[in-house]
Amino acid sequence: MESDWMARGKCREMDPTVFFPSDGIGVQIARRICAECPMKAPCLEYALANRVDHGVWGGTSERERRRILRAHRLSRLHSGHN
Repeated sequence: MESDWMARGKCREMDPTVFFPSDGIGVQIARRICAECPMKAPCLEYALANRVDHGVWGGTSERERRRILRAHRLSRLHSGHN
């Protein structure tokens, strides 16, 4: 199953509100947890593939994921791929 990684993430043991912070300090706290998580990469891939626009996923904020997606779109445009 595509989301099997979710059962192995460090976040499964924590209050979900930690990963939906309302300020920059909260984002930093969530990132520290993600930094040590073995599921960081599949979590980020999931958030990017599903255009998740709220919360900290794979150690990235909403703004960072928007930048990553924008960079991917621009690189595809410049390389001639749709």
